[in-house]
Amino acid sequence: MYTTPFLDLPPLQSAHGTVRLPGSKSISNRVLLLAGLSRGTTTVYDLLDSDDTQVMLTALRQLGCDVQTDGTTVRITGLGGALSVKQAQLFLGNAGTAMRPLTAALSVLSAQGGGEFDLKGVPRMHERPIGDLIDALRQLGCTIDYLGQDGYPPLRLKGGALRTTDPIRVRGDVSSQFLTALLLALPLVSQSNPITIEVVGELISKPYVEITLNLLQRFGIEVQRDGWQRFTIPQGSEYRSPGSIHVEADASSASYFIALGAIAGFESWPVRIEGVGSDSIQGDIRFIDAARLMGAEITSGPGWLEVRRGTWPLKAITLDCNHIPDAAMTLALMALYADGKTRLDNIASWRVKETDRIAAMATELRKLGATVTEGADFIEISPPTAWTPAAIHTYDDHRVAMCFSLAAYNPARQPVRILDPRCVAKTFPDYFETLFAVARTDTPSIPVITVDGPTASGKGTLASAVAQALGYHFLDSGALYRATALAAMHAGVAETDEAGLAAVAAGLKLRFAHQQIWLGGVEVSDELRREDVGAMASKVSVWPAVRAALLQLQLSHRRLPGLVADGRDMGTVIFPAAQLKVFVVASAAVRAERRYKQLISKGISTSIDVLRTDLEARDARDKSRSASPLKPAEDAMVLDNSELSVDQCVAKVLEWWQQRNPFGQA
Repeated sequence: MYTTPFLDLPPLQSAHGTVRLPGSKSISNRVLLLAGLSRGTTTVYDLLDSDDTQVMLTALRQLGCDVQTDGTTVRITGLGGALSVKQAQLFLGNAGTAMRPLTAALSVLSAQGGGEFDLKGVPRMHERPIGDLIDALRQLGCTIDYLGQDGYPPLRLKGGALRTTDPIRVRGDVSSQFLTALLLALPLVSQSNPITIEVVGELISKPYVEITLNLLQRFGIEVQRDGWQRFTIPQGSEYRSPGSIHVEADASSASYFIALGAIAGFESWPVRIEGVGSDSIQGDIRFIDAARLMGAEITSGPGWLEVRRGTWPLKAITLDCNHIPDAAMTLALMALYADGKTRLDNIASWRVKETDRIAAMATELRKLGATVTEGADFIEISPPTAWTPAAIHTYDDHRVAMCFSLAAYNPARQPVRILDPRCVAKTFPDYFETLFAVARTDTPSIPVITVDGPTASGKGTLASAVAQALGYHFLDSGALYRATALAAMHAGVAETDEAGLAAVAAGLKLRFAHQQIWLGGVEVSDELRREDVGAMASKVSVWPAVRAALLQLQLSHRRLPGLVADGRDMGTVIFPAAQLKVFVVASAAVRAERRYKQLISKGISTSIDVLRTDLEARDARDKSRSASPLKPAEDAMVLDNSELSVDQCVAKVLEWWQQRNPFGQA
């Protein structure tokens, strides 16, 4: 998962391959709550691992449920419809699928059995309306106080005297989560009589209510309904665990890859989506109908979809999006590639989501050059006549971030910056990694920063930190030569045997992960830092055949979204067209002192004078070798770090990098 302040997406061209989507957020949090309220133990498979599900799991633990997790499998022993903890303060982040249903369930349980609970979230959650749900719960006799602004969280739930004989009226035209919350809560208090819910106004987002009804049935509750206006919980309803339940992949998340296929999946190279398909219970699967209207070619079956570009440019459409409120945001990005004005209607619920999504989408689409008109419940988008590079503000909204990643496919080949990419963790923590696994572009479009310099200059530490700051891949080319040296030492190949050393280099079985390096299945990170291995690597690297053998391995590290490579010839030989080249220098005395402190801290006895002599000898050897001698590239930025900290060096390199991109300061 990317945790960087921003993520730059270079121009992308095509997409093909298979993606496996995470579990549905809407299904995951409903299933977790149902399991927590039920009698018995429920094993949940393929649960979404995200911010929203984590806050629900934490809340269930606080309420006394036994929760055991193993990856995406969770075992929950429920409360059996009664409180075991009578007082708690619950933090629910920005998860509406946790705040609304827990408010309803804990309100009726508190009124029935006594209890007091405070529910709060992040500042944006305290701006998301909940008053209509509270009004409905007060009709039942629940006692609920607002701890801040009336109509909004935070809340205090503290008992009451239940009245379940009269119908409970709730508005349906603001959020379907209010009705869902009541449907999930009222079976807990239906022992003496049936309970009826009447919906006031037009119910929006009906497919999400369908999900709720489907899952209630799985847990033993058969809701009787009269259209979309009247729902009745039968007398004596009781939650019973189904034993186990699988969470299907998220249809809303599928929309980004359906759109990706429509934009960039060519005939023989479709985008295949696994985990959700024609048998989905989620309303957002109907996004495929909208994508087909715009020209996408889609085939589907149980648990899978395949998407290709069909009509191009895409067709502009006018569509009532009440049935796909979340996925409809993706249509707004597809509209950038359409042949005219696209209008999305009946999307008033966008304004009360994680952010005001109508305003957010309009603002960010205009940055790209689109012409946008917004209203209370609609948005109109005309594609740009001239695309402009843009830094997209995501408003801590996962769907804004994921939608705008599709703008990297713009025909003007302009890069796109996504600010705060971590916000996708709400529903799809590995979204960008999944995107990059199927996205394709020409190699020169993938940005590269090179960091070269002499031994012990700190180039590896600097390059690794810069890569981490940008979310780029990191290539420690020195590790390749040290691995060759170590493998040669193990195999008894002499430092003078050029052909033998080249064969060793060509046969390296290396794996890099989490700052660790494996050679032939053995973790060798510490061994590669030994002084004798470093000295051998300096001698090995003079041979042209060895350097040629390692060339393709080094080039293969140039992958989306970008690369930071450190070594001695990254900017001069391996990546001569790199967008930024840095050459790090420091005196031999300074480098010897740094190396001395490093070795002493590891308990290795040494001498500064010996280290300095060795470094000077390596410098002379590296500068005079015939193959790729150590020297700065002509267009390199020289960074003398003799008196600078690592953080200062990183800041300087990032400053240079900002000067070379079209976004300005992040």
